[in-house]
Amino acid sequence: MKPSSYDLAVVGAGIVGLAHALAAANRGKRVIVIDRDAAANGASIRNFGFVTITGQQAGDCWQKAMRSRTVWGKVAESAGIPILHRGLTMTARRPEAEAVIDAFLKTEMGAECQRLTPAQALEKAPRLRADGISAALYSPFELRVESKDALPRIASWLEAEKGVDFLWQTSVTSVETPKLVTSRGDVHAESVIVCPGDDGTSLFADRIAPYDVTRCKLQMLRVKPEKSAPLGTAVMSDLGLARYLGYADLPEAAPLKQLLDKEQAACRQNGIHLIVVQSADGSLVVGDSHHYGPTPDPFIDNRVNDLILKEMDAVLDLGPYEVSEAWIGTYASAADRWRFTDAPDDATRIVVVTAGCGASTAFAIGDETIQDLFG
Repeated sequence: MKPSSYDLAVVGAGIVGLAHALAAANRGKRVIVIDRDAAANGASIRNFGFVTITGQQAGDCWQKAMRSRTVWGKVAESAGIPILHRGLTMTARRPEAEAVIDAFLKTEMGAECQRLTPAQALEKAPRLRADGISAALYSPFELRVESKDALPRIASWLEAEKGVDFLWQTSVTSVETPKLVTSRGDVHAESVIVCPGDDGTSLFADRIAPYDVTRCKLQMLRVKPEKSAPLGTAVMSDLGLARYLGYADLPEAAPLKQLLDKEQAACRQNGIHLIVVQSADGSLVVGDSHHYGPTPDPFIDNRVNDLILKEMDAVLDLGPYEVSEAWIGTYASAADRWRFTDAPDDATRIVVVTAGCGASTAFAIGDETIQDLFG
């Protein structure tokens, strides 16, 4: 039988909500997580499962990602989540891209990364077109999990091993801490954390609106090569060097952006950059694109997918393959910040990641919020 009241109620069972539940449970708090769906179904499972460190924006974002990576390793081991591969090979096809890599390696964030020759890059990622790249950046930090499997495993582990209660298929209609009104009756909790993802209207719309949050739509694909072989590491390309702020904010990135605006204008206009990761069955998750608006349309544009696949083909030699799945995801986005935490009162927090890096940073954000609420 569930308790009648809790130390903490978390609204939202995506990775940000689960991270807060874990941080509170680790402090011995009685926690309940409430979600309107039967399982996590938003951005947290529609992504790459790619815990990205290298390339995150310098400062707070990169620091949170580094700390979250450590927690991911512990959670994956405890919850029985396979880490499918590690590391990142960021390829360069242009001198302007190489200049960005060289500049990045001089920063704090590049301290444990390496510049590779094409031959060395091929050893890390055997499916690269080594004759099509001029250099690469290797990072040892990244982890890859299968998001659609990892999120349910984390929830089950939190319930079984950490004593966290879950209310699925339950809408929260109002929060006046310590009372939450839900579609299954009232829930009482000393503190409440709302993790709404890209839903800025259901709860605390008046608090969220000043942050100028919109939504980002992305397109992704699953590719099945006819002959499966290890990818080795996650793979990215020049387009990522011009988009991920850890690289793109460097002064040396300006010439690359200008060149890409000319040579790959359609990719730049559709917010495309390449990420390729591998699943346990040998298939590859490939993406992605970025389009912004308060209500993104739900339709897949095959022209955008073709651009993504063209960039993949320029970097990887996969042989014949088929596209077995294609889907869209959405996440909250803000032009002037990568996250925010709002406090309607001393016992309530609203936590939103607004840059598509929730999976990479959530565990550190959860620790920060719980420390703030409970000490």
